[in-house]
Amino acid sequence: MNAFVRGGADSVRDGLAVAHRNMIALRRVPRLLVFSTIQPIVFVLMFRYVFGGVVTRSVTGLPYVDFLMPGVFVQTAVFGAMNTAIGLATDLQTGLMERFRSLPMARSAVLSGRTLADLARNVLVVALMTAVGFAVGFRVHTSLVSFLAGACLVLAFGFAMSWIFATLGLAVGDPETAQAAAFPVLAPLVFASAAFIPVSTMPGWLQAFADHQPVSASANAVRALMTGGPTASFVWQALAWDIGIIAAFAPLGIWFYRRAD
Repeated sequence: MNAFVRGGADSVRDGLAVAHRNMIALRRVPRLLVFSTIQPIVFVLMFRYVFGGVVTRSVTGLPYVDFLMPGVFVQTAVFGAMNTAIGLATDLQTGLMERFRSLPMARSAVLSGRTLADLARNVLVVALMTAVGFAVGFRVHTSLVSFLAGACLVLAFGFAMSWIFATLGLAVGDPETAQAAAFPVLAPLVFASAAFIPVSTMPGWLQAFADHQPVSASANAVRALMTGGPTASFVWQALAWDIGIIAAFAPLGIWFYRRAD
């Protein structure tokens, strides 16, 4: 039992060390953080002012900007997870993984460290997106506690998605391929979801998919926490997706890491 506890503590320590290394790299290349925030800002401005005049309160039940921003928070977390795939594929291509494997460290540390570093980056991005949202008219209809709970749910979903893309990055082993392979996964999840418009406005065959996928579950949960309405069912669905994704892809990612050349 003591050996198991020590092993778990060592894995946590190694993961935090790798996360610190990745955060130092982010600080030394601030352009990465800058450009990873430009895309969600463009999405906010485009949807707020291009589609905001078309999608009315009668469709969403809310001012469109209030309906939109919870979806943008979730979309930002999903697209940010693509950096996990690119970063791990780059480390693999440059030979850094070989150095990691030669060190006396937990096998899970490289992946957990990368996903934790991306989680920390998402905290900064969500904070920035909150400021942008308030600047374009977004308002919280519930309370500060509910808003913060929604933000935590966004971060949890981004962390779960990072494990999917960690697995993808190690599977393809090339940063350009990882970026190209990520979009076919991201696009259906984000755009065929409840992130930007109500699912009820979609064709029936598409509603079946949109109603039963993780982006919709997370967007609905975050929206309920920030704008009001029944929350428990949505939140439990979102958490179930997060736990299921991590349970499925964390072992798979570690397996790919062990087999990577």
